[in-house]
Amino acid sequence: MLKGGPVWALGAMSGTSLDGVDAAMVLTDGISILEFGPHAYRPYSPGEQQVIRAALGRWPDEAGVAEAAEVVETAHAEVLARFSGAEVVGFHGQTLAHDPRGRGTHQAGSGALLARVLGVPVVWDFRSNDVAMGGQGAPLAPFFHFACARWAGAGLPLAFLNLGGVGNVTWVDPRQPAPEAHGAVMAFDTGPANAPLNDLMLARRGVAQDDGGALSASGTVDEARVESFLRDPYFFKMPPKSLDRNGFPNLSRMVEGLADADAAATLAACCAAAVQRGAEHFPTPVAQVLVCGGGRHNGALMGQLAQRLKAEVRPVEDIGLNGDMLEAQAFAYLAVRVMKGLPTSGPMTTGVATAVGGGQISRP
Repeated sequence: MLKGGPVWALGAMSGTSLDGVDAAMVLTDGISILEFGPHAYRPYSPGEQQVIRAALGRWPDEAGVAEAAEVVETAHAEVLARFSGAEVVGFHGQTLAHDPRGRGTHQAGSGALLARVLGVPVVWDFRSNDVAMGGQGAPLAPFFHFACARWAGAGLPLAFLNLGGVGNVTWVDPRQPAPEAHGAVMAFDTGPANAPLNDLMLARRGVAQDDGGALSASGTVDEARVESFLRDPYFFKMPPKSLDRNGFPNLSRMVEGLADADAAATLAACCAAAVQRGAEHFPTPVAQVLVCGGGRHNGALMGQLAQRLKAEVRPVEDIGLNGDMLEAQAFAYLAVRVMKGLPTSGPMTTGVATAVGGGQISRP
């Protein structure tokens, strides 16, 4: 177990956008954020991305999974070894498959291996315990978002919107005593975010992403296709709810026949429309939506959000946070909570029956 006071924790995140590994340090006691520390990024090479992409949707022992895990472990070991002074590491791994009501959830990469390599305790496999107890296993950043709202001095409900491969949102009321308290947080996956647009850019232009949203901004949204997208049964489910990266397999086919720019603009609009639909579930309206993740760099997507939401849409940098590192910081924070026996998810974040802690602890 960790000592009673604050500790420096190091967290790492490799998201569904498959761009690379974010790593960041946080000084925390598992309740409050005292200080944000150094951070780093290690991109995946095109070859590494190809290996991981080939294993998406697969489960342990299936073809390609061991190769993907080796890529994930190597990349994490490289970037995490750049840091010093961490007393614990939070390792999320790379989600390959997520089916909480079926086969469970699968994140590639061994925290036990990293603990031996780094010589520091590693907390990992954050999602399985939640799923085993009936939860969705995602999203897991909401308790950290609550701490961020407190750190920023927020006094009224607000929302954190993460736009990675999949979009997820956390409604936070910072006036509540703790994130596991009734009415403190509500969270769920909103729908697809960057993943379909990234896949489109790779397939049609041979590039990883729509830099700055330039292509999306030059196109015209096909609103009829957006409305068709919103008829998907997912949008009629009550939260908490979660998605796999490939939860909307028909979305790519839906924009077939559109010019590249119009297809990109329509996919950006689908992401924003999904967030708009999700905001209808908030317990109370919010005055501001703080955006993190790669999607905040897409000007067309941010413009779509501003048009569709009845709130001010701002990047999290506006309140002093780092939108590229928020999820890595979240797993640093959650690692400390796991080490101290504190819950990491609850009924209004993952749908688990009661507040529960997750994560295996591997020591060197």
